[in-house]
Amino acid sequence: MRQAGLLVWQAHHEAAALVQPGVTTAEIDRVIEKFFAAHNATPLFKGVKGKVPFPAVTCISINEEVVHGIPGARRLKVGDVVSLDTGCKLDGWCGDAAVTRAVGPVAPEIQRLLDVTKATLHLSIELMKVKSRWSQVAAEMEKYVHDHGFHVVETFVGHGIGREMHEEPQVPNFCSKQFLKKGDFDLRPGLVIAIEPMVNMGTGKVKGLSDHWTQVTKDGRPSAHFEHTVAMTKDGPVPLTLGPNGEDV
Repeated sequence: MRQAGLLVWQAHHEAAALVQPGVTTAEIDRVIEKFFAAHNATPLFKGVKGKVPFPAVTCISINEEVVHGIPGARRLKVGDVVSLDTGCKLDGWCGDAAVTRAVGPVAPEIQRLLDVTKATLHLSIELMKVKSRWSQVAAEMEKYVHDHGFHVVETFVGHGIGREMHEEPQVPNFCSKQFLKKGDFDLRPGLVIAIEPMVNMGTGKVKGLSDHWTQVTKDGRPSAHFEHTVAMTKDGPVPLTLGPNGEDV
């Protein structure tokens, strides 16, 4: 899985150079698709079943778009924030990661949204070193977001990952009574999960668009999304989608 994770990191590295004013989201997606093809990796997202199959290898969501944005002719402009989420399967194993990038300078409160969301992901990985149950981690993630004046999206959660992109368990970024009763799990060696906090500036509520995929904030305010694939080992958590020297996406 580390090899798949490294490819995902490299794909994000390739895409980062294109997050510039005037570039279309379709252009970014094409670069990632060509990169995976050149490395004999299978994209995880293209063709995922829904009312219409997902048509791209990357989910690209801009500003108020939370997740599952479809790449197209839209051109990036200064002040946008762009969430890129992609994954691949290599030699039968999966990797999945997401990052939200700013297009040029953004308003201070939007930059703070990005910083807090990224810090929430990093906090979860650090907490996996000292906690025994995911609920303990998720509660701290939720508190961190709320303490900074933002809201966690509860409609979508992270997931187990391995031979398939979506496996058990579900990995929420919040702690509910229902999760404590039916979904909590131990942080034990052998567990591999995709942790992906989605944080909104305003309400945590989302709604779907008519393309059957794109999810946007109900109040139209910005959202951010960061994700790593993380393996739990006997020595603690190991992010599998970092660069070769531990570089972030």
